[in-house]
Amino acid sequence: MYVSHLSLHDFRSYPTIEVPLEAGVTAFVGRNGQGKTNLVEAIDYLSRLQSHRVATDAPLVRAGADQAVVRAAVVRDGRTATLEIEINAGRANKARINRSPLPRTRDLVGLVRTVVFSPEDLTLVKGDPSDRRRFLDDLMILRSPRLAGVRSDYDRILKQRNSLLKTAGLARGSAREGALATLAVWDDHLARTGAEILAQRLALVDALKPYVGKAYETVARGASRDDADITYKPVVEPVETTTPSVGTLRQAILEELARRQKDELDRGISLVGPHRDDLLLHISAGTERLPVKGYASHGESWSFALALRLAAYDLLRADGDDPILILDDVFAELDSQRRVQLAELVAGAEQVLVTAAVPEDVPEALAGARYHVKAGEVTRGE
Repeated sequence: MYVSHLSLHDFRSYPTIEVPLEAGVTAFVGRNGQGKTNLVEAIDYLSRLQSHRVATDAPLVRAGADQAVVRAAVVRDGRTATLEIEINAGRANKARINRSPLPRTRDLVGLVRTVVFSPEDLTLVKGDPSDRRRFLDDLMILRSPRLAGVRSDYDRILKQRNSLLKTAGLARGSAREGALATLAVWDDHLARTGAEILAQRLALVDALKPYVGKAYETVARGASRDDADITYKPVVEPVETTTPSVGTLRQAILEELARRQKDELDRGISLVGPHRDDLLLHISAGTERLPVKGYASHGESWSFALALRLAAYDLLRADGDDPILILDDVFAELDSQRRVQLAELVAGAEQVLVTAAVPEDVPEALAGARYHVKAGEVTRGE
């Protein structure tokens, strides 16, 4: 799978631009603020309908424009399809395949699959649990796009339930009784959708775990594949020791909701569900297993972040398709050894897109097509 042509209209800094691409390695070189990252961000957005740089769509639309359009010709198994997303400021986005509208924008998710390495990856290790949950959910949805709908439903249910908790917490008498009765209905909705997300995350972590160890062994100096480990930590602890069923998880969530109801009403927020879970990261230090956050050195933290991304790439590849690899200004953050190791690991991917401030930041192993980006102008170079 690779993108053979990218068209942008009013996306970020570009009024309009056409960029022909090819399989293999393509590097976009230019100083910061010239627009190189905007190009790869657009391709990643087509994959997940989210930016790896900002939380909302508004910054993606060029200042003064009402909408942005990202269009890409994607080649898969020798056949080409044109994917398009219309990003509308303050209104619903629209998606098309081969110029035909899709009934739902999220139907575009997963048709092109990307794995992005960026300086922000360090937040996977040092950031909040929400960063690690997002990492899992993005990968989960790329592997099974229908789960985009489940996650969207869960987010909607969570928002409405939180609003009801605030109302119920302040109500008295019959008004409180009515609010609590309504809350029971939303408890069931939360448990139903939350159990499916939780089951999928647990299965994903089990599948990802061996790839993380293998990747860490490759990028960390003197490490073995047993030196890195990931564990999913849910708020609810199901009784079953084997992989729990969705039904078991649903019941566990309902029981925990009942147990924590007073706390939730007092605080006006939902304290139970996959939105409160975490992905625990550990490294070995002698015979001890220590959390990466707070104990790992800067180099070890970077190695673990790279291992998570490499593991995601290997898992998607094992599913049958080479995802497009995007290396966004990542080499400037790495020491020379990790730079060479990462380049050699990804050089064989079907398509690798690299951004760099200077040509010297692109490792020799990633020689290929090169574009120079300056003040929004993209020119093919040697």
